[in-house]
Amino acid sequence: SSSSSSFQMISGDGVEGGDVVIVSVCRTPQCNSRRGAFTHTHPSDLLETVLREVVKRGGVDADVVEDIVVGNVLDEQAAFTARIAQFLAEFPHTTSIAAINRQCSSGLQAIMAIAGAIKTGTIDIGIGCGVESMSHRPMSSINPQLNPRLFAVADARECLTPMGITSENVANKFNITRKQQDEFAVQSHRRAAEAQRKGFFKSEIVPTQSKKEDEDGDLVDGDIITEDDGVRPSTTMETLSKLRPSFQQDGTTTAGNSSQTSDGAAAVLLCSREKAVELQLKPLARIVAFSVVGVPPELMGIGPAVAIPNVLKKAGLTVDDVDVFEINEAFASQAVYCVKELGIPMHKVNPLGGAIALGHPLGCTGARQVATIVSYLQRTGQRYGVVSMCIGTGMGAAVVIEMEHAGTTTTTTKSKKMLSKL
Repeated sequence: SSSSSSFQMISGDGVEGGDVVIVSVCRTPQCNSRRGAFTHTHPSDLLETVLREVVKRGGVDADVVEDIVVGNVLDEQAAFTARIAQFLAEFPHTTSIAAINRQCSSGLQAIMAIAGAIKTGTIDIGIGCGVESMSHRPMSSINPQLNPRLFAVADARECLTPMGITSENVANKFNITRKQQDEFAVQSHRRAAEAQRKGFFKSEIVPTQSKKEDEDGDLVDGDIITEDDGVRPSTTMETLSKLRPSFQQDGTTTAGNSSQTSDGAAAVLLCSREKAVELQLKPLARIVAFSVVGVPPELMGIGPAVAIPNVLKKAGLTVDDVDVFEINEAFASQAVYCVKELGIPMHKVNPLGGAIALGHPLGCTGARQVATIVSYLQRTGQRYGVVSMCIGTGMGAAVVIEMEHAGTTTTTTKSKKMLSKL
């Protein structure tokens, strides 16, 4: 069993007001940590880029934004980094800002923190965003001060399970083979490469100034980066089959079927529907429902398989009602398991590839997924999207988003039942 908390909106079907809407989205490219284009680019520079762009795209002045919440995992000074980025982006000191950490869902949690503040009337307009520089703060930099008492409590002890071993645990428990994992990874790269070739990411990506070291070791402007640099179109089953297991000698999880460590930032501008009307903004989408659940820490990868049914129930929807799912590919093992367990047709899952090809800058990912799914649904004219991810220490999160352009004339049977209860 799992405990859960949720955020549930009044249905937008025929109900005036009450909605939290998404006005604009954007992201930087995501680049390989330590060897990619943003190796020398400070996270505050990445965050500045998306903060500037998201208000520009939304058609609002920076001083209208009341609060900003930034998802980040590895930077112990994340709140300071965020405030600096805000000022670099020429937001006034009257706009408040905070950093938030729910591991791999931090970017989504930041969006939902703003959505919750809007829903309770604390603010009317704000930005939820995420940033991570795994070049500046690699996973190896984590050095927690452990309470020795944790070793006597099973769940607490399991929180120390390395992420790669949780992947092996899922693969072993649910019989996910090396072949299935490698096939999923090849698909991720193939889809991402095709999306790049067709220019599908261009609408969500902000061309971003990188930094580089000159001959004296000083930081100077580098190239303007316009594409994710982890996508490998040449990835095949043959190339992946040559990789050794990364975490367990007889394991199935490799560098090729795991997410890439990356640098990047993403931002989402949200407001109440009333504020959108007042400022004459054109919302792209609305938040329908959100759920975060707890699962065994040693099986943290199953999070989406628990969170997605939970959030769909709150939204009055079924898997069939949802047009596209963005499920973070922390590891192919857990992504394959979740998709199979939920019975989602593969064409609906990460149609533009996922973290195995695009990268997983921890605190950024949730916001990046929202930027991607909104842009995708905007282009296809479809209605419902679900963003979900597993979370280190054993959780899962999921949000349902409904596009504005898709209209509200059709209502699912469950939604009608929900409406009749309002």
